[in-house]
Amino acid sequence: MHVLDLLSTFVFALVGARVAADKGLDYGGIAFIAAIASVSGGTLRNIFLGLRPIWIIDPWIITSIIAAVVITLVFRRVTHVGRTLLIMDTLGLAVATMSGTQLAFEMDVTWFAAIILGVITAVTGGLLRDVLCQLEPVLLHRETIGTSALMGAITFVGLHQLEVVENWAAIAGGVVVILTRVISIQFDLHLPKFKKV
Repeated sequence: MHVLDLLSTFVFALVGARVAADKGLDYGGIAFIAAIASVSGGTLRNIFLGLRPIWIIDPWIITSIIAAVVITLVFRRVTHVGRTLLIMDTLGLAVATMSGTQLAFEMDVTWFAAIILGVITAVTGGLLRDVLCQLEPVLLHRETIGTSALMGAITFVGLHQLEVVENWAAIAGGVVVILTRVISIQFDLHLPKFKKV
């Protein structure tokens, strides 16, 4: 799980850095957005759980962010976030959801709190990234990022309650996150929107 956490941190930082580069931010701005996109969800989760943010005690988290920023700056060609980064972002979403939900259960919280904390871990970074880059947040208007995380967290919690081995429950939940998002993108599915009269 620690390796997967580092991978999701790297992926979210890489996507954040690319979005920031797209907006023409300077190097400092790119690094800041990469950091916010990658650690804010886990930080908020840990604060709610009464734990220290993981980046304070694990230097590998910072290393992952620095690696993502360096890669972005070395490959200077600015392009919109493409299919490869979208796939990586989806994998990061799955890992973050499962990591958040699983940690919540380890802290002995209620099942509904575990679901909420799993979703918070997964979506907070992307939401803040878009707001800071002055983009309309993807979470709020297209694709089903929040729904994907929610479905994955519910799957994990349901299997956990049925006493399925935790690792298998996490894998199943992660697969649900990925499938939900891939299907929503492939078929352009969205939650219903409020229509003005």
